[in-house]
Amino acid sequence: MALLCLLTVFLHLLRLFTTVSAVGINYGTLGNNLPSPKTVAQLLQSTLIDKVKIYDTNPQILQAFSNSGIDLIVAVENSHVANISSSKSVAEDWFSARIAPFIPATSIVGIAVGNEYLAMDDDDDMDPNALIEAMQNLHEVLLSHGLDRKIKISTPHSMAVLASSFPPSASTFATTLMPIMTSIVTFLADTDSPFMVNAYPYFAYRDNPTTVPLEYALLGNSSGVHDPKGYVYTNMLDAQIDAIRSAIVSLGFGNRSIHITVSESGWPSKGEPGETAASPDNAKTYNSRLITKAQSNKGTPMKPNDKIDIFLFALFNENKKQGGSSERNFGLFNGDGSKVYDVDLSCEFCSGAKMEFGFGQGSKIVQRGPSVWCVAKPHADEKVVQGVLDFCCGPGGVDCREIDENGNCFGPNKVHAHASYAMNAYYQMHGRNYWNCDFKGSGLVTFSDPSYGTCIYSHM
Repeated sequence: MALLCLLTVFLHLLRLFTTVSAVGINYGTLGNNLPSPKTVAQLLQSTLIDKVKIYDTNPQILQAFSNSGIDLIVAVENSHVANISSSKSVAEDWFSARIAPFIPATSIVGIAVGNEYLAMDDDDDMDPNALIEAMQNLHEVLLSHGLDRKIKISTPHSMAVLASSFPPSASTFATTLMPIMTSIVTFLADTDSPFMVNAYPYFAYRDNPTTVPLEYALLGNSSGVHDPKGYVYTNMLDAQIDAIRSAIVSLGFGNRSIHITVSESGWPSKGEPGETAASPDNAKTYNSRLITKAQSNKGTPMKPNDKIDIFLFALFNENKKQGGSSERNFGLFNGDGSKVYDVDLSCEFCSGAKMEFGFGQGSKIVQRGPSVWCVAKPHADEKVVQGVLDFCCGPGGVDCREIDENGNCFGPNKVHAHASYAMNAYYQMHGRNYWNCDFKGSGLVTFSDPSYGTCIYSHM
């Protein structure tokens, strides 16, 4: 009985130590007064943010987030989509220059090809087919590098790709977009990649304040909105997500699971004189509820058990962004590092939890903790361990130079020793989830540092 109790406590601690709250944020850089990428990366490590989406492949940002324990989604700018769509060799050149130099130290888990590409004006002369061709070319490049399971290809859409969004159960894609959306959704299903949508209840409320209740847009209407098929929606974001879900099903994908990611959602703290709902109080309410939703592991009325990944928009107010005042005021922080309003980003699994987080002068930097490693079980079957070693140093994307003949971790020249180094590197790259240290039952999580001499095992 005592042993069972001890095991129960250990498993509970393991879940605490290896699970980080899944909340993402968009990190835009259209400002001339923003903190350095290194400062941003260091400070985010003390928060519940574990995924960051950027809008290019800024090398300073990619370098700053190396060994941070934070996953990155990078982007192909809209202006580069046509070029990458032209051939696999062009896509390979882009990957070799923009991505390859930074992995695996920087955990890049996704490439967003374009941003709301299909919603661009006709004057921009953008071919919709170039979008899917660029996605396919980049996927072929990832396949050739054995990185297709680590890095997923997708493209963020605006809600404008729908013919209508209400009622959610009757939503379809715009007729003119049916062919390209069919190709894109087929690609996402075949590659197990998420459908990304930028969903903003704020804009729906701003444009229809007499028909959309403010509390419904702010994720808090308990009375609910009823769909003809019986679904009840207590907030607009769920309705928008299910509208996308219905549109996907209408293409004939009802029997295939397509994961939906909210790649952008937020609320501005300031707007033009007529945008009365753009206020710090409303922004705080929306984003606080959005964070809670992202952490809830709950789905939507149509798919209550399908967790939705959510990326808040945005980290900073961006004073050089085009458009109206609200476009420049979606940030949680001002350019000088001060908070626009108070939203709790503290991480219960990080040292310094409930600390006063900020980017301004005097802000503290704390690392995610506690330290934990993954190693091979001492008595695991050697053939299984060898297979794990081959996977980690091959398709798994681990940099195994340290266990090569001239590396610091070559000795002892034993399969279990080399596999332990590779398994730990893979485990750290993927966020220290307990399932990333399973390896067909041959892995073991440990709180004792396995480093020795000049051989250093990484930890986040």
